[in-house]
Amino acid sequence: AKELYGTDEAARFMAELPHKYFDENNLHGALICRIRDYASAMTETERFLPYIDNWALCDTFSPKCFEKNVDKLWGHIEKWFCSNKTYTVRFGIVCAMRYFLDEDFSTNKFEKVISVSSNEYYVNMAIAWYVSVALVKQYDEVLPYIENKTMPRWVHNKSIQKACESLRISNDKKEYLKTLKMHE
Repeated sequence: AKELYGTDEAARFMAELPHKYFDENNLHGALICRIRDYASAMTETERFLPYIDNWALCDTFSPKCFEKNVDKLWGHIEKWFCSNKTYTVRFGIVCAMRYFLDEDFSTNKFEKVISVSSNEYYVNMAIAWYVSVALVKQYDEVLPYIENKTMPRWVHNKSIQKACESLRISNDKKEYLKTLKMHE
């Protein structure tokens, strides 16, 4: 990507969607990640998202310029939540996890993420991952959602499991979280 970026060959390659091979999609994502202009990166991201077809590419695809433009990003994330494409929805959740769990955290955004409804394993796993990281970073804000059992049982329990697997949550918090698991 570093060698190809900005060349005519890269432009031709990026115009040729869909790609056939996993490595081609990885290269395409890496080329987008090198785009510094937010509007251009978002245009290319929107064009590429429907072709992401696996969790590995989805979770590693992260345009660098997004982190300096989080104020413009949330509207896109909410739109991605409504997609009928599994990995577009997952990408939105992963972006919410990447950019909106620190100083840009809000319970309103948290509630929007956990209200994403899907029967797709990779979407629900992303929500659980998001909640577990939210527990690491915003424990006091997020804990009431676990205590009040506001999520579907599978997502709720998987969130607790992933939080308990984290090295960034204390053992006493892990023990308490385990008491909050939902049973059938």
